[in-house]
Amino acid sequence: MKHTNNRKTGNPSEIRLNRFIANAGVCSRREADTLISEGKIKVNGEVVREMGCKVKKEDKIVYQGKQLKSEIHQYVLLNKPKGFVTTVKDPHAKHTVMELVEKACNERIYPVGRLDKDTTGLLLFTNDGETAKKLTHPSHKVRKIYQVELDKPITGTDFDAIISGLELEDGLVPVRELAVIGDDSRNLGIEVHIGRNRIVRRIFQHLGYKVKKLDRVMFGNLTKRNLPRGKFRHLGPKEVMALKGVK
Repeated sequence: MKHTNNRKTGNPSEIRLNRFIANAGVCSRREADTLISEGKIKVNGEVVREMGCKVKKEDKIVYQGKQLKSEIHQYVLLNKPKGFVTTVKDPHAKHTVMELVEKACNERIYPVGRLDKDTTGLLLFTNDGETAKKLTHPSHKVRKIYQVELDKPITGTDFDAIISGLELEDGLVPVRELAVIGDDSRNLGIEVHIGRNRIVRRIFQHLGYKVKKLDRVMFGNLTKRNLPRGKFRHLGPKEVMALKGVK
């Protein structure tokens, strides 16, 4: 095995081992470097600890006893309907979001973040572990816009309290934008850049409101335009580049 030499050849058929691992959907490239340095990756039967090691498509890369396959990255956007649980597999769930994207591609894709069963709207799927990690990490503060229908009109005092930032049990909740939609103050648009569990519902529940409907209409640079409920589409190259460029 000549991985030390491979690193210097610049052969276009070779890629860095950390990228291969990320492409296989295991983790991000940075996390792959850790796996390599800890001796958890085997290439053609040998443990490789060398940073920058390059591998070929025909090389056998093994992690935790399983051979990894470097897949073509897929990015699928779903307009999630109500009644589907965001999980890859749940024996107790009647329907999961995976049913809606099972024909999207041959590769195994995973949801990026989650929407609860009763929440509708945009949900991204990918097998790009590095980008998925980036989009869900709190430090990147990906923009998410929701349309909310409350059980009663919001008061001016509560509106201002949300804009100022509520203190919930898991900390301060910064809200980027909040606006009434139309003339009915039960209908609101809210923009948040954090990804805590059920955060939008908890904001309003904290103030005594019941969220009747919750629809995610924007995720990063992605919108629901021309995407009917329950349908999916593949992202275009420019959309993928914009997602990867999230700071």
